[in-house]
Amino acid sequence: MLLFTTGLQVSFYKNITEGTMKKFIFKKIDAFTEGNSPGNPAGCVRLNSTGDITPDEMQRLAAELKGFVNETVFLFPENGSVYVRYYSSECEVDFCGHGTIAAMYDYIKNTPALLAAATVPIRVKDEILTVYNRIQEDNSVHISAPLPKYPGTTLTPDIIAEALGIDNNHIRPGLPVDMINGGLNTLLVPVDTLDCCTSILPDIASLKDFCIQNDIDIILVFTDNTTMRECHYRTRVFAPKFGYLEDPATGSGNSALGYYLMKNRLWDGNPLIIEQGRDIRNPNTVRLGTTVSGDTTQVTFGGSAVVRIEGNYILNKTEEKQVRGTHENTNSSH
Repeated sequence: MLLFTTGLQVSFYKNITEGTMKKFIFKKIDAFTEGNSPGNPAGCVRLNSTGDITPDEMQRLAAELKGFVNETVFLFPENGSVYVRYYSSECEVDFCGHGTIAAMYDYIKNTPALLAAATVPIRVKDEILTVYNRIQEDNSVHISAPLPKYPGTTLTPDIIAEALGIDNNHIRPGLPVDMINGGLNTLLVPVDTLDCCTSILPDIASLKDFCIQNDIDIILVFTDNTTMRECHYRTRVFAPKFGYLEDPATGSGNSALGYYLMKNRLWDGNPLIIEQGRDIRNPNTVRLGTTVSGDTTQVTFGGSAVVRIEGNYILNKTEEKQVRGTHENTNSSH
């Protein structure tokens, strides 16, 4: 099967069905691996068409990878673009920023026809997003985040602090808590110090119930106190709804932060560097930017990626699994 993008032919991987067994070309790819950043792992499966795998099979494959990667990305060729779907161990996910960085960085880098292209379109749900190829310039790709939605929240700082297991005095006065969707419904919580931000350790079961009850996909806690001088904000992102407590490096959550900062006139759209994670000395790094088209300003997020494992993933009716491949680098974040 051939994918046509910007007038060029691009060959997808061959996946095999044998009786009751399906064999897929599989990669574990860490995104946001700039400098000493450990990154955030994603599973990646490229297919020839949507008929190669069912939604139930995508969900089962992602569930089998629980504890190995937080999300698995499935790529399908589609009329001059790439259709992308995301699954966690719990459910399908509307958008996964680090998974998009991982999958599209690897796809573009290993496809000569695309390596020379400045942009590559992808479809997520019903929205066309743009991948900006900067691999030859600075070894990165940047993704346009989905256009923002502003559902807001009636949750008070006291209620949010209790859910996070922190004193409500740490929620920074003068900045609002808010809910913004930059791909996922993100509750944004400003806190006063780096120590507070990095020491939060909520109970996963209680926080999951809190998120489900309040239609929250992820919670992003942030402060403008940072470890690295070049960084503008430190963030933590909690995602118990999707089957794990914390995401170590996040595209969608930090994009929501970008929209929050612009909404509150705290960011003019120039390049912004986010440090993310609990580790004070060795955080992950996410870079934000913007693109402007007419009256519309869209946040972009970017970074590089590294393939850690590649091989065959075998899925069959008895739900047995096997990953066969070679470890190219065992220094992964999980």
